[in-house]
Amino acid sequence: MRKVLVSTLAGLAVLAAGQALAAEKLKIGFLATLEGTYTVLGEDGLRGFQVALQQASNMAGGREIEVIIGATDASPDSALRAVRKVVEQDQVDIVIGPLSGSEGIALRDYSKTQPQVTFINGISGAQETTYVTPSENFFRFNMDGAQWSAGLGDYVYNEKGYRTVATIGEDYSFIYTQVFGFTLEFCNAGGTITERFWVPLGTKDFGSIIAALPDDVDAIYLGLGGGDAVNFLNQYQQAGGDAKLIGGTIMIDGTVLSSRGSAKNALIGTPGSGPQADDWDNPNWQAFVKAYQDAFPPEKRFPTPALMATGYYNAFTAMKTCMDEIGGDLSDGHAAFRQCLAGLEIDAPNGKIRLDDNRQAIGTNFITEVVEEDGQLVNKLIKVVPDVNQTLGIDPAVFKTIGLPSRENPECKKY
Repeated sequence: MRKVLVSTLAGLAVLAAGQALAAEKLKIGFLATLEGTYTVLGEDGLRGFQVALQQASNMAGGREIEVIIGATDASPDSALRAVRKVVEQDQVDIVIGPLSGSEGIALRDYSKTQPQVTFINGISGAQETTYVTPSENFFRFNMDGAQWSAGLGDYVYNEKGYRTVATIGEDYSFIYTQVFGFTLEFCNAGGTITERFWVPLGTKDFGSIIAALPDDVDAIYLGLGGGDAVNFLNQYQQAGGDAKLIGGTIMIDGTVLSSRGSAKNALIGTPGSGPQADDWDNPNWQAFVKAYQDAFPPEKRFPTPALMATGYYNAFTAMKTCMDEIGGDLSDGHAAFRQCLAGLEIDAPNGKIRLDDNRQAIGTNFITEVVEEDGQLVNKLIKVVPDVNQTLGIDPAVFKTIGLPSRENPECKKY
């Protein structure tokens, strides 16, 4: 009789603990560039997050979700201000973000001082974030900028016949990473990078850069995004520019292709690469596109999700999958939750994603070309590049000798 009573009391205690946990809200801090030159990118990241939140009925692991939004402007300082507020003041359990490359490096370092919080990257893509001194409580379910370049250098060299290229890019870590990946592959194929131009984030006047662009190259690689991309295209067209273009990932993303005015038409025919293709016929992708379109009126969204929406959607999906698996229990320093995240493979809208030992995504990349369909510019799929890891298929020991992305690194040579 005593044994039965003890068992019954133990069962009631477990039930009571579960009920208490379910009653406790799961607090998530959402960080994205809702200010500055990348505002339009951050807004679509929020839309992707909201689609996932709606599909989850605002629940994860049996707990109601409370979202605290922190706005950043793509600078590390703004990201640190926002994350300190949601972590130290609002006491969130999980942070999902940030969006921009240098913000990600700052959050990686900050995460090491906050072991009680789990950080899941939004869509920031600087290589160093996970490749250099990775943080045990920082997980990235999107590839970095170099991985997003996989296949592009080979394509423009072997299929488009480009032999010489000049690059122009925003002067910060993510674009360094993009140009790093493109340069490695293009130069290894036999191509030459003749000049590299760098501009500050938020540049309004591109006149001097446009005047300095060389005429004797086969194409110009554009590593620009948001307002910078649109400003450049407007001024480039006004200057009569007609060079063949190669698009960095956020240059040919929907955030630029859906911008107002006709300057974007200069991108028609431009090859590019990134973690998705607008016309991919994969059922998961098509279902996500429909969910995104159904969630917002046409005037409040892009025709199809931009990569920021997809990235934040995937980050939320990873979080919810593991919260459900552990029953919402974040005790023991999130140990079970983090173990789940580290071993998770998600069948995402843009392909399967799994993490390496640094908690960095291995995923699928897409080679595309910008085309006009029904009056809209879209990225048409050319080629799928599967299983792209952070060393781009290069032996890790050799990759390490190349060094980190910078204004001048890597050298344009065969590795």
